Amino acid sequence: MRYSELKAIIVDATGTELTREEEDLFKSEKPAGFILFKRNCVSKQQVKELVAAMRACVGRDDIPVLIDQEGGTVSRLKAPEWKEYPSAKSFGDIAKKSRTEAFMATQLNSLHMAHDLLEMGITVNCAPVVDVPAPDCHEFLAASRTYSNDPELVGYLGEAVCRGLLEGGITPVIKHIPGHGRAKVDSHLALPVADVSHSDLAATDFKPFRLLSQSDMKTALWAMAAHVVYSALDPDSAASISRRITDVVVRGEIGFQGVLLADDVSMKALGGTLESRVKATMAAGMDLTMLCNAPFADRTLALSVTPKLTAAAAGRIEAAEKQRANGRKQDERSRTATV
Repeated sequence: MRYSELKAIIVDATGTELTREEEDLFKSEKPAGFILFKRNCVSKQQVKELVAAMRACVGRDDIPVLIDQEGGTVSRLKAPEWKEYPSAKSFGDIAKKSRTEAFMATQLNSLHMAHDLLEMGITVNCAPVVDVPAPDCHEFLAASRTYSNDPELVGYLGEAVCRGLLEGGITPVIKHIPGHGRAKVDSHLALPVADVSHSDLAATDFKPFRLLSQSDMKTALWAMAAHVVYSALDPDSAASISRRITDVVVRGEIGFQGVLLADDVSMKALGGTLESRVKATMAAGMDLTMLCNAPFADRTLALSVTPKLTAAAAGRIEAAEKQRANGRKQDERSRTATV
């Protein structure tokens, strides 16, 4: 089964194992990947079996399986079954005393997290958050999920997370491109509008994404597009459904070359029908769209209207997967050598 034969969408499952309906749907429609939530995760062995069942439906043992395991409040894997990790803010606090120590601590933390995920077959982590919070940023993001309000430091620690995850064989998803830090409302509930100049966005919000996009990891990374309207860039559409922002800003000015994933289209930031949301993300140039926490009927509909991966999108997924696998091999050799 080639990537180009898969539907360009990431979907989830209802519970700790696939229902018969879900198995039939996924075997028929073949989504390009899956995402796990807390409700899907009870034990390490159970998650491992669920991941294997998802991949079996599609017919590939390497399709992406995602999770949001940032650390702190956004952690799908909880104690006592799993180790819980510190929030982004805690590493930003370390950086106030020593940036070098903060980088080392952040990278090591992410490496350990990668080992936890890979043990269960999870291969993509929706982290790090490299948004730069404005003073009036909504607390759903600014409270503990961001590293700092210094764009340079955010990029620096974001790089540490990416390197730690890749070293452990996990693909990072940098979010929320081109920057969610000016959102005054929670995009799960309403559509944020960033009413600032292009030059202000470029000087702050874009910086961490540009740093990572120009690093040697550039084709190994995924990025999640923000459900945010930037009035100076495209006053009519959120970034996740704006072709102008995708082409001119994300792929152009920022220079992001990796897999571009739309944030969850079930979020209330986007208007219109589910079908129109899915189609809008695809028309905007997203490599993948994503539907989470939706009824079975909505997943069925979303899968039915999602096109197959474009050749370019398939190529970007394959490139990221290759670098992820190389990181895993190097990590295994390193761990073997130290035993």
